[in-house]
Amino acid sequence: MVLKLSGEAFASAAVDETIDGSVVDRIAKEIAEVRHDLGTEVAVLVGGGNIWRGATGSAVGMDRATADYMGMLATVINALALQDALERQGQPTRVQTAIQMSQIAEPYIRRRAMRHLEKGRVVVFAAGMGNPFFTTDTPAALRAIEIEADVLLKGTHGEVGGVYTRDPRVDPSAELLDELSYDEFIAGEFRVMDLTAITLCKENKLPVLVFGIMTPGNLRRALQGDRIGTLIR
Repeated sequence: MVLKLSGEAFASAAVDETIDGSVVDRIAKEIAEVRHDLGTEVAVLVGGGNIWRGATGSAVGMDRATADYMGMLATVINALALQDALERQGQPTRVQTAIQMSQIAEPYIRRRAMRHLEKGRVVVFAAGMGNPFFTTDTPAALRAIEIEADVLLKGTHGEVGGVYTRDPRVDPSAELLDELSYDEFIAGEFRVMDLTAITLCKENKLPVLVFGIMTPGNLRRALQGDRIGTLIR
C-alpha cells in the first residue's frame, strides 16, 4: 500500500512547531508495527504543507514554479524526519526523491523501490513527482500505480476523518460518507483530495481510503478492513 501523509500531519496544533517529534514518532511506530505484524509492504508519500506551500508563495507574487519547487524541498525535510523516526523503531527505510539529491536520498527508480519493498523496507517518496503545478495527492496516486499497490491510503489530519457531505469544520451537521464511486467524488468536487489524483485512480482502478491518521491505531484498522473513513472505488 501507499500511505499519503500531508505535511500538516507532522505538526501539532498544540505545539508551535513545524515538525512535532512526538507526532512523527507515533506515526512511525504505527507504520513499523503494521509492516512487522501484518507483513504489509508499505510506501509513504509525504507532503510539505507544514513548512511551505507553493500556492502561498504564488499568492504573494512569487513565480509559481519556483514556489512549487520550494514546496518539493519541504517534502524532503519531512521525509528525512520520518526516515529517522522509522529507523529508531528498527524499521529499515529508504527515501527516494523525484529531484536528484544523492547525498541524502536515492533517486526515484521504480524497480528499485519495488525491490526495497520486497525486502521489507519502508520506502518514503519525496519531492512529489518533480514537476510544479501538482499537489502531492497526484504523485501519491502515480507512485501507487507504478509500484502496483493494492490501495492508496490518504491519511488526513485534524478532525477530518474521511469525506463528508460538507466541510465538518464549518458545518457540525455534516455527515461522513462510508463509500463513494470515483464519479460521485468527481461530480461532488470534494476538496479532501485532488481531482487529478482521483481521476488517475479511476483510470487504473486503484481504490482509495480516506481516513484520519491522527487517531492512534487507525492505520492498523484501515489495513485490517475495519469500517473507518471513506472508501472511494
